[in-house]
Amino acid sequence: FKAPSRDHPALYRDLLRTNRVHWIAEEPPAELVREKMMECYFRFRHQMALVPCVLTLNQDGSVWVTLVKPARAMTPGQFAVFYKGDECLGSGKIVRMGPSVYTMQQGKNRGENPKKEEVDKIEPAT
Repeated sequence: FKAPSRDHPALYRDLLRTNRVHWIAEEPPAELVREKMMECYFRFRHQMALVPCVLTLNQDGSVWVTLVKPARAMTPGQFAVFYKGDECLGSGKIVRMGPSVYTMQQGKNRGENPKKEEVDKIEPAT
């Protein structure tokens, strides 16, 4: 896929999944085990600014990463590296991407004008 511009919404995503995360100090962090979710920061390129995110732990040790705001040009095979303050918590290889901002916008645009058949399927509130 080649986007029409460097800032095209198709390049931005706010959800990704890693493979099993390699944790450095705690395997995995106690807060993530206890709460099943944890706020932290992440980056997928060495020099990039840290991005606030929420990790959701999966049973196989992988995590879903939900970004506070969409990031540009993430691709499977890159590593997501997680931080809390100055501490590097660990990393996992990106294996799946959520839908792009462009795809989400297309879905919202379609949702504004539902087809007649779809309207008929909606149950009236009782």
